[in-house]
Amino acid sequence: MRIAVGGVHTECSTYNPVLVHEAEFRILRGANLTDDAYFSFLGDYPAEFVPTLHARAIAGGPVERGTYEAFKAEILSGIAAAGPLDGVYLAMHGAMYVEGMEDAEGDFITAVRALVGPEIPISASYDLHGNVSQAIIDALDMFSTYRTAPHIDVEATMRRAVTMLVRSLQTGVRPVIAWAPVPVVLPGERTSTEDEPARSLYAQLPSIDAAEAIWDASLMVGYVWADEPRATAAAIMTGTDLPALERAAEALAQDYWSARDQFVFGTRTGTIEECVALAIAAKTGPAIIAESGDNPTGGGVGDRADVLAELLRQGADGVVFAGIADRLATALAYAAGIGASLSLDIGGSLDPASAPVRVQAEVVFLLDVGEERLREAVLRIGGIKLVVTARRRPFHNIADFTRLGLAPGAAKILVVKSGYLSPELAPIANPSLMALSPGVVDQFVERLPRLRKVRPTYPFDTGFDWAPSAVASARAARVR
Repeated sequence: MRIAVGGVHTECSTYNPVLVHEAEFRILRGANLTDDAYFSFLGDYPAEFVPTLHARAIAGGPVERGTYEAFKAEILSGIAAAGPLDGVYLAMHGAMYVEGMEDAEGDFITAVRALVGPEIPISASYDLHGNVSQAIIDALDMFSTYRTAPHIDVEATMRRAVTMLVRSLQTGVRPVIAWAPVPVVLPGERTSTEDEPARSLYAQLPSIDAAEAIWDASLMVGYVWADEPRATAAAIMTGTDLPALERAAEALAQDYWSARDQFVFGTRTGTIEECVALAIAAKTGPAIIAESGDNPTGGGVGDRADVLAELLRQGADGVVFAGIADRLATALAYAAGIGASLSLDIGGSLDPASAPVRVQAEVVFLLDVGEERLREAVLRIGGIKLVVTARRRPFHNIADFTRLGLAPGAAKILVVKSGYLSPELAPIANPSLMALSPGVVDQFVERLPRLRKVRPTYPFDTGFDWAPSAVASARAARVR
């Protein structure tokens, strides 16, 4: 068995004004792809995996058109040059938005299908915060998506996609896909699988695909900050009995629809002002404030200084704040050196909708890196230790702090640009607070412009009736 591997994995807020370019992707080619830890599980399968290209970036704004076209062309060229293939595996996210294009994954996957022809099976793995279209369903034979948020089953999901593909090639059985879109699209922070009702909804998936005829059951939350028609939740089934797939998809879609009013934030929320006041007053620590509206892993710009301004206004002390993307401030800190004191404008350097904060800062740490774009500096501003970075990036792991000489667990207040907290930070939060802050991934999604989303869609629209109706892949015609 010879299986081509590739994909483009990113999530894009259409409200984010900052284009994402090639330099922001982690790109794997050739042996670097199959040898990388991300794909090491492929060695467990009795197949030859032929690498093309895999590009992965943290969430952000639209992908620059030329960058996408170059990735697409290289993957298609790699597949064409691979010689005889038995299958294709695509490792995707599903919420990519390309400059001047809707349904980027539909464009990409359809192009792969057109290249390999109708007989070669294609399997794809997705993030549950991806968006799906009929074009995507029609081009695929197998589909799997994450079942956890925060995501702790990335490899398990990729394995499900590859296992189905290998099973199909070994047995000669060609599964098909049926799906039921649901007119609901909610923020990931309100649909965490650690909280109800998502916990119970996702817990039932293994029992659904335990049936012989159903190879995989997937439930998509969708990506709400993409203002395009395909932004919806969806139940997606892969298997061999089309009527059974359609029934299962409709039942799961109905369960999700029926629970739509029950989704709530799993942590205490408030305005920036309220969260800062609560953190200062907390008798325990660290109080972790997640600045949700500017979360880079959700598609936020990462340069807003609203929380910094409020911390300074309320005189917060014992604060570690990681971090704010500001290339100029970072460069000035490196030029000044450790121990230097300087006046800086922090924030508002990428998104014209946000404003900078003028501060007097002392440089206390500079990360030793080879590339300017990887620079990170720690500044002391009164009782705040602030990380500024040359690029957009999240701080989700303990090592992200300790490599900068910071001890997150010892802080009185820890601020991160995040939605729900990562698996490493959540256990140390005492208390956990989510600031419903402004930004391009605003949790109050109803106040964002909606020009392209399908109407009606909850929660933008309420008080309408709906019943699920499953739709089969165009490729399912051969098994009717």
